[in-house]
Amino acid sequence: MTATLLQLEHITKSFGPVKALKGVNLEVAPGEVHALIGENGAGKSTLMKILSGAEKPDSGTITFRGKPYAPQSPAAGRLSGIAMIYQELTLVPHLSVEENITLGLEKSRFGFNLSQKGKVKEALALLGQETLDPATRVSDLSIARQQLVEIARALVLDAEVVIMDEPTSSLTAADSRALFGVISRLKAKGIAVIYISHFLEEVQEICDRYTVLRDGETVGKGNMAEATVAHLIAQMVGRSLDDMYPYTPHTIGIPVMEVHDLQGDVLPRRTSFTLHRGEILGISGLVGAGRTETIRCLFGLDKVRNGRVTIAGQPQLRAGYLTPRTALDYGLDLLSENRKEEGLAVNLPIYANITLSALGRLSRGGWVDLGKEQAQADRWRQELSIRCRDVRQPASALSGGNQQKIAIARLLHQNGDVFFLDEPTRGIDVGSKAEIYRLIGQLAAQGKAVVVISSYLPELLGICDSLAVMYRGELSPVKPIREWTDHSIMRFATSGVVE
Repeated sequence: MTATLLQLEHITKSFGPVKALKGVNLEVAPGEVHALIGENGAGKSTLMKILSGAEKPDSGTITFRGKPYAPQSPAAGRLSGIAMIYQELTLVPHLSVEENITLGLEKSRFGFNLSQKGKVKEALALLGQETLDPATRVSDLSIARQQLVEIARALVLDAEVVIMDEPTSSLTAADSRALFGVISRLKAKGIAVIYISHFLEEVQEICDRYTVLRDGETVGKGNMAEATVAHLIAQMVGRSLDDMYPYTPHTIGIPVMEVHDLQGDVLPRRTSFTLHRGEILGISGLVGAGRTETIRCLFGLDKVRNGRVTIAGQPQLRAGYLTPRTALDYGLDLLSENRKEEGLAVNLPIYANITLSALGRLSRGGWVDLGKEQAQADRWRQELSIRCRDVRQPASALSGGNQQKIAIARLLHQNGDVFFLDEPTRGIDVGSKAEIYRLIGQLAAQGKAVVVISSYLPELLGICDSLAVMYRGELSPVKPIREWTDHSIMRFATSGVVE
């Protein structure tokens, strides 16, 4: 990589007393896929917001195409040729593909918008989406195809740098492979990609070079071909992670929850399984197979047609009786995969998000003891190493990984008996993943039952005691984890055949 397309030098940024960036350097060449790696709170998001025009640096210089670059807004950044694709998609669901791609770039004559279908189709063709009708409503597309619409928006602008923030966090393995093919086509066209991901195996596969941030500083950079996963982790966290899946001794005990013939409007097949105290049960399967729908039915979020549930030896009850409130009362709790819309009230302070479902413990005579509430929240902040100024900050001010920790802290504060964790490490860095795996082991050691839904097979094989796989709404028999392999899991997930 001899030429330099984009160069950031000595970038600093503070938010009050918090120094988010402390002299960061980054250099990107044309047609390069450059990995930006670091733990949550390392400064990646702040740096990219500066690059995209959403924030302004306190000091430092940016050079783009050999000229000084200082965008005044995200729109100015996009028009300059730098496009940001966020982890949380920014599309307008009720508008068409064409309307989303050209939003803010409309051309008109005599007060009427002119069609830009030709340019839109050209961008979609580059992404291998020749058959996608520009008139299709975005809400009718899968998450993977919505992401391609975001990328097409950048191509219509003739972007020379595309920033991708955790692009595969909501994608299936097949959709991720398709995205890698798109990135290869962008690279061949001379477009540079800055790729942010906590999946180190995939950045090794598709990235040419890397830069590592830690605590707001550049602590490592180099050619990806010369780096090992262990080396990257050590640079990210400042220490080696010898045990990525730490084991906490725990004993599987008596049944705590028995599910019989569960069936819902979005769960067509009848599902049965038994969950024991001290057990970590993994549920694998393709996205849309019914994994999430199963636990949403059990938590009272999705409509149940049939099924019975026995919880902690209490009298058997109809599954349709459960609502989120009664589920909490029975000791069930859910970590939603949809952190932004269901897991958090992002405009509320951190402390409110942590204590919201158990305010009764912090109140007397109908009045909440705010001092006690904030003290409890601060305890969980320290326990989970949530990076923030203090617990009075709004949850929206934190990185995605730290927001996930807040959502987990709420479950710990609620202190139920059964934890449903849907994609618990999505958007979490490797150091924090190890902390969450250790925490799950500690919950099992306390006699809690934990159900982990994950699209990341090494995670399930590394931390679970037992596993079941969903295929089109059908749950396989639950078997000890040692009886499963990557191959047997994918075989059932794709065909419904048990090896």
